Amino acid sequence: MQILASARLTLRTADPGDGAFYLALLNDPAFIDNIGDRGVRTLEQAHQALLAGPIAMQEARGHSLYVVELAGSGVPIGMCGLIKRDSLDGVDLGYAFLPAWRAQGYAFEAGKAVLEYAPGLGLRRVLAITSPNNIASNCLLRKLGMRFERFLHLPPDFAGANLYSIHVG
Repeated sequence: MQILASARLTLRTADPGDGAFYLALLNDPAFIDNIGDRGVRTLEQAHQALLAGPIAMQEARGHSLYVVELAGSGVPIGMCGLIKRDSLDGVDLGYAFLPAWRAQGYAFEAGKAVLEYAPGLGLRRVLAITSPNNIASNCLLRKLGMRFERFLHLPPDFAGANLYSIHVG
């Protein structure tokens, strides 16, 4: 189901048919380095991860990570959306893009659309976390208008993250 659209992108809910794309995204070396190794190595594991992750969150909360597609062609290039993690006291903006689609403004375009969508979900404040060493992501969050709050440690295995926030409503 389409959730958002921008000049170059469409954001839609994930479905089990996105398994091959999701498998590639989760196994991208930059994803593993900056977000974490989810241990998803097969197409079946990718289907299960989609069902337990973005699809379940969308059903339970009315928001999730959305598949970001190129408008017109429908080619999936990444994910961007709103996540509720047990380790944070609010909803956060999450995103990841396949290597071929980075550094072209797609993450900014998708992130901006999601932040504009957030007040319609009743959100007043949106968080974001990123590795302190992920220069591109730290720059993107500031470009989106988010402000650095503090460094924090998140359980169970995340070494630490920069916490950003923005008021949206």
